[in-house]
Amino acid sequence: MERREIVLKTEGLSKRYPSLKRKNIFAVKDLSIEIKKGEVFGFLGRNGAGKTTTIKMICGLLIPTSGKIWINGIEGSSPESRKSLGYLPEQPYFYEYLTPEETINFYCKLRGMGSKDFSKEWERLSEILELKEISKIRIRNFSKGMRQKIGFAIALVGDPEFLILDEPMSGLDPIGRRHIRELILSLRDSGKTIFFSSHVLSDVEQLCDRVGVLTRGRLVAMGDIKEVLSQEISSVDVVFKKCPEILINEFSNSGHLIRRWEDYVHFKFDNMEVANSAVHRALEEFAKLVEFAPQKESLEEFFVRMQIKEGEESKTGKLYYSKLEE
Repeated sequence: MERREIVLKTEGLSKRYPSLKRKNIFAVKDLSIEIKKGEVFGFLGRNGAGKTTTIKMICGLLIPTSGKIWINGIEGSSPESRKSLGYLPEQPYFYEYLTPEETINFYCKLRGMGSKDFSKEWERLSEILELKEISKIRIRNFSKGMRQKIGFAIALVGDPEFLILDEPMSGLDPIGRRHIRELILSLRDSGKTIFFSSHVLSDVEQLCDRVGVLTRGRLVAMGDIKEVLSQEISSVDVVFKKCPEILINEFSNSGHLIRRWEDYVHFKFDNMEVANSAVHRALEEFAKLVEFAPQKESLEEFFVRMQIKEGEESKTGKLYYSKLEE
């Protein structure tokens, strides 16, 4: 197996805040992760789990209480480590009186790029993010979705090799979300490394090679998407046509009646054995099998399962942890 370069590594990373009521409040505690070159890593957790705090520590915007960060082998305390880093915050800040083109020029200057490169960089980014038609409009007139695209363009200034995206789909309509998904995949295919935090679990499932789940500041699960999700069949969707009423009543007891329309009926069964038995009975009575679809656990179901586990463990003072990789 090819051994890929490690772009981001954290070891025992913690952030503690003082409190009048309790001695220590940990926003993040003992976080250790590695992200390899060319992968998209999904960072998941409920509101307040510590995702944004972690991202800010990686970007140098917060000082860790303890632990270490390395970016491309350079310790995170050094500004040199962030030269190859592009960052899209959850709520980007803009100078409202500037236009998109002026904004990109401003960030080119911050990157230390020469004035000759400004127009080339604007052409590149406006093409990627479809900004040319709004290039002369002041940002104060933009919707949240349009601002998000400007924020993404800022993250790409200088063509950084490592991108940290905090809720990149926020405020986008379905077409905008599809465009950003395609862009993230294109960036990955070009060799970029992407650390990607999102509440839109379907996007994470489509885009990410690996995921980590943060609960109360601790990493409770990490691994490849296929490893994290249960590979067992969680349910089976079956659609019949012209199913006799007596069988519909019978199947309603052994499964779940989802929907009836015209001559069709849709059931969900809890396992393959019950589903196969229902299909056999239906075919004996000359019903037609229209669809037979086994379902595996989705990322949303996995995430909910982790939160249920969190609730159970919090009652005993323990924290469940599932690391699914070497």
